[in-house]
Amino acid sequence: MDALIGKWDRIYSQSGHEAYLPAQVLADNVFLLPEVGTALDLACGLGANAIFLAQQGLAVTALDISSVAIEKLTAYAALQGLNINARQQKIDCHSLAELKFDVIVVSRFLDRALSGAIIDALNPAGLLFYQTYTREKVNRHGPNNPDYLLAENELLGLFSPLRVVFFRDNGLIGNKNLGLRGEAQFIGQKYIET
Repeated sequence: MDALIGKWDRIYSQSGHEAYLPAQVLADNVFLLPEVGTALDLACGLGANAIFLAQQGLAVTALDISSVAIEKLTAYAALQGLNINARQQKIDCHSLAELKFDVIVVSRFLDRALSGAIIDALNPAGLLFYQTYTREKVNRHGPNNPDYLLAENELLGLFSPLRVVFFRDNGLIGNKNLGLRGEAQFIGQKYIET
């Protein structure tokens, strides 16, 4: 675990916020966000999603294992006057226990064991925006370890208890030089219990 933290601390110490954009699935579907509410940027890194969510008026919690990333995000949020509570902590099922959000965003991070905890952390009618790497690649972008790559339609299975609002996985169909490649996108909504 310490080696993993060290790896990400090194990466984020050499990067600034201007180098990162929010996940495309979030930016392209901003109109789905509630006008007010709470949001979680899970495995936030430097917090591009957290910053975007806070700019939309949401109260944001941002979690990551890298203390460097959290320190940079906290300083940036304070400078910009953004409502972001950034915390350095291990990302596991326990880190989500007792937490509830109207919106959860996960981008370029995959831990299949967290899917149930993520669903549980959504408020009724809450939205999950998820975008991460797939096994079908047209270039070397992203990880190569299949543990961190989605199989075909895997997001649909991992989050099957949610209502599918949007799903996209272009795979290797058509002109591979165009469109989003090597990543799948998913938006799901938690059902309201009756």
